[in-house]
Amino acid sequence: MKKILPIFIIIVALVVTAAVVIGVKRTKTVDWEESFNEKSNKPYGISVFYKELPNLFKDHKIRTVFHQPASYLRANSEDGYGEHVAKGNFIIIGNSDYLENDSVDELLNFVDAGNTLFISDYYFSQKIHDTLDIDIDYILNEKDSISYQSLKHIDIESTIIDKNRGDSYFARFDTINYKILGYSKIDYKHVNFIQVPFGNGKIYLHLEPKAFTNYNILKEDRYKYVEGLISYLPENDVYFDSYAKIQTGYDGDVEKESNLSWFLEQLSFRWAWYTAVIFGILFMIFNAKRRQRIIKIIKPLQNTTIAFVKTISNLYFDTQDHKNLIDKKITYFLEKIRTDFNLDTSTLNSEFTEKLAAKTGKKKDDVKKLIDYINWLRSKNEFFEENLIKLNRHIEAFYTT
Repeated sequence: MKKILPIFIIIVALVVTAAVVIGVKRTKTVDWEESFNEKSNKPYGISVFYKELPNLFKDHKIRTVFHQPASYLRANSEDGYGEHVAKGNFIIIGNSDYLENDSVDELLNFVDAGNTLFISDYYFSQKIHDTLDIDIDYILNEKDSISYQSLKHIDIESTIIDKNRGDSYFARFDTINYKILGYSKIDYKHVNFIQVPFGNGKIYLHLEPKAFTNYNILKEDRYKYVEGLISYLPENDVYFDSYAKIQTGYDGDVEKESNLSWFLEQLSFRWAWYTAVIFGILFMIFNAKRRQRIIKIIKPLQNTTIAFVKTISNLYFDTQDHKNLIDKKITYFLEKIRTDFNLDTSTLNSEFTEKLAAKTGKKKDDVKKLIDYINWLRSKNEFFEENLIKLNRHIEAFYTT
């Protein structure tokens, strides 16, 4: 007992010290990931905009869609099994690349029936590009990190978007039938907001989703620009897309650092937790010496190759490290291109696409889709399972077709 007492005192002192340290307010690192999550209070979440939707569309229903538009809109159609018929405005802010062809078709049918689709993103699904006959390009901000956003028909001052490495803009579209609504400017103005008539409805395509984030809406009077963007939408019910956000494990509160962090902020629970930890440690100390020595079990040697592969694959699956997997998949693919076809992969431009198509005998359009998608992934900071699946499909199609 005399030997255990000093150990006990040391443990208690360590626990008390840890409690004091944890209780001190720490400076948190700002997370600048562009999640566009409507529940996130981080700089590039969109919780402020999401909470303001009831004020922007007064007396109208705001519904958050946690499903693929294909399944949701089919269910809530006249012949569907949903509780209502979907009518109004369908809004997608960021992460729209998850849209598969069937979801794009359902959204277009939704618009054709007299409704409205609003998408703000840097790049849209290829199906949308092909159907609406548009091309998007990118201009790098070589001077500073500031671009200016303006609306053509609404009298407000140009809005600054800072921390911006470049701007996406519409390089090609139907200038006769499509209506220009807004511009972005770095060195000179580019069209970045258009209205597209489709059937009995309208599609609004916008290329600066950061304007909707908490950081920009709460800074100075930048919210006026967002109000101007939304003012083009008719007064009607709103369907707010959250499918891409829920894929990362949406639990209603994305700001918590861990499942235990909120409880540790409560004084009573915190000390109850520390007390339990102390007694747990003491229990282990007093029971450290067993009455009987452990009988060692010697197991025969096993072939652990398969187990090792399973362990590594499970590690990636459990950690959901999509960025790591995407980076490795792109690296291995480009290495194989260099080895098999002796091509320089340092610059993935149109010239490289033509050379690769010529050497492989593949269709130029198919090779271009793969290379464009790789370039697009390299410009992103946040990835989801859908991105990894889509990249894998492109690479498998490249080798099988």
